[in-house]
Amino acid sequence: MAVIPVTLVGIGKIARDQHLPAIAANPDFRLAAAVSRNETVPGVPNFKTIDEFLVHGPEGAVSLCTPPAVRTDAALKVIAAGRDLMIEKPPAATLGEIETIIDAARAAGVSFFVTWHSRYAPAVPAAKAWMAGRRIDSLSINWREDVRRWHPNQTWIWQPGGFGVLDPGINALSILTEILPGPIHVRASRFEVPANAFTPIGVEMTLQARGSIPIDVVFDWRQQGPQTWDIVVRAEGHVMALHSGGATMTLDGSVVSSEPEAEYPTIYRMFADMVRGRTSNTDISPLRICADAYLTGSHIATDPFHD
Repeated sequence: MAVIPVTLVGIGKIARDQHLPAIAANPDFRLAAAVSRNETVPGVPNFKTIDEFLVHGPEGAVSLCTPPAVRTDAALKVIAAGRDLMIEKPPAATLGEIETIIDAARAAGVSFFVTWHSRYAPAVPAAKAWMAGRRIDSLSINWREDVRRWHPNQTWIWQPGGFGVLDPGINALSILTEILPGPIHVRASRFEVPANAFTPIGVEMTLQARGSIPIDVVFDWRQQGPQTWDIVVRAEGHVMALHSGGATMTLDGSVVSSEPEAEYPTIYRMFADMVRGRTSNTDISPLRICADAYLTGSHIATDPFHD
């Protein structure tokens, strides 16, 4: 099968840490170009803007890694040019924007992949299989990390459309909606917003799944020392937990699944299959939970944040 040329748009931390290595290791893809206002990638043509790239750049698919607040315009231009498109999470700043992109991709007949990389953490399939058919009593999410470690000097995350702590928190919601499919609605939410920012540094949510399953959620960006990415499920007298963002699964305290992380290699394998099969994957349920929480939540001012 022919190798798929792919252009990476938005050369930031996540692109360098995850996308570039995943592309380099995947024989289905060849990095054809890069697009960034301020950064370059050695060995390929580099362009400052999406417009310049679409006029003068190589053919092939596009992987879009810009911040969500500026993603829609680029995505629509890529689709209008007939390019297959993969998009980082969160997929857009609003539900209306991502629905517009999905409709445009469908009308243009291009493959479109709305990625949720945490769904492909190694223990997530085992957790989903264990939960299937069981009576779920409750679920809790505890997602705490240090923003200075993972998003250093990234001021866009504190601006409108930047998501704040929901940027990593939506990873947990993507796992939740994978292992517990079906309706999930927001019962209550509370946002702590630094006095000098527009987006939250801490979030608490109470959700309800399938009409009766309670879900407690805590996201916090102020954790120092060891980082916490845990989901705990209580079902029929057992406790199943996902730790380290889904890398490890325990059952009643014993490890039953633990493998090295391979989330981004997985999404690129999936994207290659979509491009060749002319299919798409456009689930937006994690974003819907975030939007509902914003609509129903209280917003509390907290101490200013300084990087």
